[in-house]
Amino acid sequence: MSIQDIFKNSFISSYQGNSLWQVLLSLGISIIMGYVIYLIYRQFYMGVVFSRSFALTLVGMTILTCMVTLAISTNIVISLGMVGALSIVRYRTAIKDPMDLLYIFWAITTGITVGAGMYFLAIAAAVVMTILFTIFYHHQQRGKVYIAVIHYKDDATEEKIFQAFGKMKYVLKAKTARKDMVELSVEVFCKDDDLVFSNEIRDVEGVEDITLIQYNGEYHG
Repeated sequence: MSIQDIFKNSFISSYQGNSLWQVLLSLGISIIMGYVIYLIYRQFYMGVVFSRSFALTLVGMTILTCMVTLAISTNIVISLGMVGALSIVRYRTAIKDPMDLLYIFWAITTGITVGAGMYFLAIAAAVVMTILFTIFYHHQQRGKVYIAVIHYKDDATEEKIFQAFGKMKYVLKAKTARKDMVELSVEVFCKDDDLVFSNEIRDVEGVEDITLIQYNGEYHG
């Protein structure tokens, strides 16, 4: 079969395409799967500020990817046009959290599989991802990491500060010495919400103040 015959058959098939009920079924399932991804993202989000606009983007991304897959699956000319059009698109939005990239890829692959009619594969992937998120979420909830910013005046106070941490895991991240003040930045791992150590450090003679900032990044310990 020549290239001309392939394009000719492609134009003929463009008038057939998917049936209306297949299109509606695929779009309906993509909406449901996109909403499932939205719920999973909202439930297991561990960042500082929850972005509702990004969560809604995941739903729209699933639906639009499904629509594109339905369009290019019926016609080779449309598929080539889509590839050419999408190849010139450049996205400049920076992804700060690697987990957000995982959700984006999940939404795109779900839209592709649903648009291709592989409904069972999309549902099975959603079940597996939900189980993995549940396991890792409960594992991370066993402890929290804080950055303790401590200000004190003299070097003799530093040793007492480290003694106040007791048996807790901590790592000195930064030390800034000024003329009349010293600032310590210490990463502290807490297995529970008991922050008594902050009161003990505050009561150390020579300590001006202590600030605790919850850190949501990875902790290796």
